[in-house]
Amino acid sequence: MTINPMNNTEHDETRRLTVGLGERSYNIDIGPGLIASAGPLIAAHLSRPRVAVITDENVAHLHLDRLTASLGASGISVTPIIVAPGEATKSLHHLGIVINALLDNNFERRDTLIAFGGGVIGDLAGFAAATIHRGVNFVQMPTTLLAQVDSSVGGKTGINTRHGKNLAGAFHQPVQVIADTTSLATLPPREFRAGYAELVKHGILGDRSLFEWLDATLPNGLSQSPKLPIAIARSCSIKARIVEEDETETGRRALLNLGHTFAHALEAALGYDGDLLHGEAVAIGTVCALNLSAQLGICSRSDADRIRTHFTASGLPTSLAKLSNRLPTTGELIELMGHDKKVVSGRKRLILARGIGEAFITDDVDDASISDVIDNARAQ
Repeated sequence: MTINPMNNTEHDETRRLTVGLGERSYNIDIGPGLIASAGPLIAAHLSRPRVAVITDENVAHLHLDRLTASLGASGISVTPIIVAPGEATKSLHHLGIVINALLDNNFERRDTLIAFGGGVIGDLAGFAAATIHRGVNFVQMPTTLLAQVDSSVGGKTGINTRHGKNLAGAFHQPVQVIADTTSLATLPPREFRAGYAELVKHGILGDRSLFEWLDATLPNGLSQSPKLPIAIARSCSIKARIVEEDETETGRRALLNLGHTFAHALEAALGYDGDLLHGEAVAIGTVCALNLSAQLGICSRSDADRIRTHFTASGLPTSLAKLSNRLPTTGELIELMGHDKKVVSGRKRLILARGIGEAFITDDVDDASISDVIDNARAQ
C-alpha cells in the first residue's frame, strides 16, 4: 500500500495496510477510537470467544476498561494480566509470571492473547504467545508511538538478558495489529518523542521524502496533526515491505536496526533503569551511525549534521555527554556491541548510510573507527 503523507487531501481516518506473508499475512489498522471498537475486529480471529489481555499498570488505568467493554459487547470473555511498567519487565522473571498466570486461568491453545501496551508489553506478551502451548494466536494493540510505528509490526518478540537486549525471543507474527492513535494523547511528551525517533529512523533508512516531511513538521507539530495516522501508516508500510522480503532477518531486515547496535549497548550498560528510553538511545545511536558513515567517507557530512540537528530540535538526545559519568569505558561499550544479535562469526554488522534514505549493512568497520565515534559522542 502506498501512502503519501504530503498529500493535503488526506485526513484523520482509519487506515489499513497488510503485511503480506502468505498464510501468516495480517492487517494493520491505524486510526482514532479503535480501542472502543476493537471487539468485532478481534472476534473475527477467535476460535472461541475468550482472550487474555497482557498489559501494564499505566495502560490498564488509562485504557483497559474501554477495551474490556468493547470485547464484552462482542461476547468475548476477558482475563486481564497486569504487570509493572518499564523496560525491566522484559525479563525471564516476568515471562514466567505471565505464562504461569495464563496457565492458572486455564488458558488453552485455542485462546487468543492480546498485547495491550507499548513495546515492552508487545515483546513480552508476544514471546509468551510464541511459547505457551508451543504457540497461540495473539493480537498487537500498541498504545505508544514507538510501538505503533515499529515494534508491533513484523513478529519480533523477546526479552532482555544480562548480556544484552532482546537476546531471547522468537519470530511469531500477530494475527492483527490495531493501533488506536487516540491513545497517543495520553503519552507524556518524552514518551512521544522517544517513539518519534523510530519514525524518523524509517525515513533515514529508506524513504527520504518521509524524512523531508517530518523535518518540516517536527514531533510537537505532528502530535497535534490530523495527519498523524498517515505518518504512522507510512512508517509501518516501510517496515512491512522489508519484513515481507526478509521475515526472519537473514538479510535486508537488519536495515531496520539502524542505530540499534549503539543503542542496545547503551541500554545494556545502564541496566534498563528508565533513565534512557529506547527511542532516546535510538536517536543517539542513529546519530553515531551517520557520524560513522561520514567519518568513513560514505555519507556527506551535511546529511549527518542534518540528522543530528533534527533530533536536537525534536528534543531528543544526540550525544553521550549527559550519560558519560554513568557509562563504562568506550572499550566496554564496544564489547557490549559484540553481543548484538547481528554479530556473525565475531564480526559486528552495522547499519550505515550513504545518505538520508539510503541505509546499507556492512561488517567492514574496525573497532578503532567505532571507538572514535563513541569518544566524539562523549565529548559533545
